[in-house]
Amino acid sequence: MPYFVLEFFRQPFRVRHAIALALLLPVSLLGHSVRVLPSSQDGVSRPAQRVLDRLVAAAVERTHHIVRYDPAYVRIPYPGGDVPASSGVCTDEVIRAYRAAGIDLQKEVHLDMLDHLSAYPRKWPSASHTSGAASTDTNIDQRRVPNLMVFFHRHGDTLPLSADARDYHPGDLVTWNLGGGITHIGIVVDQKSPQSGRYLIVHNIGQGPQMEDVLFNWKIIGHYRYAGENARQ
Repeated sequence: MPYFVLEFFRQPFRVRHAIALALLLPVSLLGHSVRVLPSSQDGVSRPAQRVLDRLVAAAVERTHHIVRYDPAYVRIPYPGGDVPASSGVCTDEVIRAYRAAGIDLQKEVHLDMLDHLSAYPRKWPSASHTSGAASTDTNIDQRRVPNLMVFFHRHGDTLPLSADARDYHPGDLVTWNLGGGITHIGIVVDQKSPQSGRYLIVHNIGQGPQMEDVLFNWKIIGHYRYAGENARQ
């Protein structure tokens, strides 16, 4: 056995731990279970990873709720507003999971739109204004997938639209084109399909929040990672 390996095993565990993390040695050498991020997530800061972990846990928890799919316009409080808990669409599940992780997308999207309205789609006149002119609307702006795509692109990490499932990690956000101009969004979680080996997606496409193996069921048009402004590198 090489000399440096013998010396490695002679060191106290805390020293072996530090060496292994620095050199990315296989965790089996430590004799203890150590969490090592996939290579494509090595650059994620610890604060960001904590937010993503909370986001994933919240998304999985959402699958225990019964939610009737309802895209109706609803007036809600601001900030911290939500449509009735028994109803909602795909974006509402993303908003609820982020809010459980400590991030209010209703507020963050609204503030960004106030300062950069021209960066966002202008095909929807504000329902709260009778003039019909494009404006902000805290009741609905954050509930629209195209708006969330712009926000995540501007403030998060925009990741490749890969055809390789290994490029999608827990906490990632994926958006799809369902056809006919209909868009959809879901959260990649930390549970895998035993059949495909892919990470599952938590989303609501009509049957309430579900955890399913649907990553490549539709055309992917967006792939993002967002852990909040305070967690950015």
